[in-house]
Amino acid sequence: MSKAKLEYIWLDGYKPTQSLRSKTKVETDFGGTLEDCPVWAFDGSSTEQAEGNASDCLLKPVALFPDPDKVGTDNWLVMAEVMNADGTPHESNGRATIDDDDDDFWFGFEQEYALWDVDTNLPLGFPKNGFPGPQGPYYTSVGAANAIGRDIVDEHLQVCLDAGLNVEGINAEVMMGQWEFQIFAKGAGRAGDEIWVARYLLERIGERYGVGVNWHPKPVKGDWNGSGMHANFSSGAMRDQGGKDLMTKICEEFGNNIAEHIDVYGADNNQRLTGLHETQSIDKFSYGEFDRGASIRIPVATIQNDWKGRLEDRRPASNGDPYKIAAVIIKTTKKAIG
Repeated sequence: MSKAKLEYIWLDGYKPTQSLRSKTKVETDFGGTLEDCPVWAFDGSSTEQAEGNASDCLLKPVALFPDPDKVGTDNWLVMAEVMNADGTPHESNGRATIDDDDDDFWFGFEQEYALWDVDTNLPLGFPKNGFPGPQGPYYTSVGAANAIGRDIVDEHLQVCLDAGLNVEGINAEVMMGQWEFQIFAKGAGRAGDEIWVARYLLERIGERYGVGVNWHPKPVKGDWNGSGMHANFSSGAMRDQGGKDLMTKICEEFGNNIAEHIDVYGADNNQRLTGLHETQSIDKFSYGEFDRGASIRIPVATIQNDWKGRLEDRRPASNGDPYKIAAVIIKTTKKAIG
C-alpha cells in the first residue's frame, strides 16, 4: 500500500492582492492523474474567504504537476481553484471568470519580481544605507557585482522544468536584485495555473535561502524600474488571419476599455505606470510598433509575419492575477473581432 503526498495550492481572499496558500494531503494508492485528486475542504475563515459560522470552502483540483523538490518519491503539486460549499465558484476565484472553453487564446506571461532581503527590507544586493549604482549594468548582467541571486533563480528554473512547467527563459532585469521568468501556454487557464505554481515554487525556494520574493509593481520608489507581468496574447484569428487592420482594431478596442483592464492588472500599479521607466501612464493608452513605452507593443515578429501572431500588453503588474488578466484580455479581444 503506497502513500502519496499531494500539496494543494490555492489563492486566498485577501484584498487587493491575493496570496498563495498550501497544505498537504496524504493519499493511499494515488493514481497519478488529475482525476485522482479529490476535492478537499479547508477553513475559509482563516483565509478571508468565509465567516467562522460557515467556514467550509472547497479546493477543486485544476492542474497536477510532479513535485520537483522530491524527485523519486510519490509527491505532487495540485493547483486548485476555490469553490463555495455548494460547489459554485467562490468570489475570489479568478480562474472561473475565464471565457475560453476551446483554448483558442494563447498566453505568454513575462513575470518580473524582486528577490528581497528580509533583514534590510530592500532588494537583494542593495546596501543597508543608500543605494547601489544607477540602473544600466544589471539587466542581463553577469558577475558578482551586478547579478545578485543567480543561485536562487537558476534553481527555480530547473525545478520549474522538472515540474513540467513550460518556462521559456529567465534573465536578470533592470533593477539590482530584479529578475524575470517567462511562461507560455495554450489556454488561459493553463497559463494562469503555471504562473501560480511557478510563483509558489519560487517562494518555497526562497524559504531555504532565507530570501523573500517581492511581487509589488514598484518595490523601490524613485528612479528604479518597477516590476510588471507583460501579457503576450493571440487568438486563432490573430495567428491565422492577422493583418494590420485586425491588429489595429484590437488595439483600439483595448483603448476603449482602459478602466476595465486596469482594475484587474494589479494593485498599486499607478506607482509603476507613470510614463517613465518603459511604461505608459496609467490613465492613458497607446500602441505602437516595437514601442516599449506604449500600453500595447506590436512586436517586430508579428509585423514580419504579415501581421500575424501576438500582441503584448505591457500594463499588467507583477502582482496581478494571470487568470483575471487573461479573462479581460479575452473579453476585449472577442469584442474587437466580433
